[in-house]
Amino acid sequence: MEIVLAKSAGFCFGVKRAVNMAFKAAEEDQNICSLGPLIHSPQLVERLEAEGISVINDIHALQDQSVIVRSHGITRQEEEHLYANRLKVVDATCPFVKKAQKYAELLGSEGYCVVIVGEKEHPEVQGILSYVQNAEVFVAADVEAAAQLPLGKRVGLVAQTTQSYENFSSIALKLLERSKELRIFNTICDATAVRQHEARTLAEAVDVMLVIGGYNSANTNRLARICSEIQPLTYHLETADEISSEWFDGVERVGITAGASTPEWIIREVLLRLGEIQK
Repeated sequence: MEIVLAKSAGFCFGVKRAVNMAFKAAEEDQNICSLGPLIHSPQLVERLEAEGISVINDIHALQDQSVIVRSHGITRQEEEHLYANRLKVVDATCPFVKKAQKYAELLGSEGYCVVIVGEKEHPEVQGILSYVQNAEVFVAADVEAAAQLPLGKRVGLVAQTTQSYENFSSIALKLLERSKELRIFNTICDATAVRQHEARTLAEAVDVMLVIGGYNSANTNRLARICSEIQPLTYHLETADEISSEWFDGVERVGITAGASTPEWIIREVLLRLGEIQK
């Protein structure tokens, strides 16, 4: 059985940066927490907790602690609260997320009705939303949702950084039909586009596809959907313990990819598990 691992599987730049910042901060400060999970990997969050970085979801529960801002970012109001209360902040927000926030803010300030392509309840999208002030702002997950929005004549468009280009572009075309002026900032992270392209190519060439990453990870779930549309025998898993040897009966080629929040050690454990199945 041949095992093919996608070249870009695992941590992206923003996640790797956030994780390194968190471990360094834990070495220097024993009274530190993360405002929300640092990244969407329960296993990595567990390791951070072992290093003394607890997760606090209620910003009002923070007292005299240092605070790490997660890679997905936080809302403008939450950020203002942290600094107003003079808490020490380690800002691990992904620079690409920051860029999406700033573009959304710019569009709102220039009088555009702002549309964010993404999942409304996702913390990254909540953060981007909060930067649009004194302007209408909507979230559209797909073309159907975009078609129902009560838009003005001037529309500005940005995206959650882990969105697929296909979804983003199809929504852009729909908004173009419905507006007199459409200003677009493509805020999809390059690493996301590369991972999705690799996943499609790999899914077309294998008998079984494994997608590794947190069940709460938007970009991992998107990779799993992309792969399953091409290869029905696609399995989304968080750890090697979930693998069943029955998945590989009569299989010649297995493809593996992993979300941007998936630690390297989890990918290695999956490879080791597949090696045991082959014996």
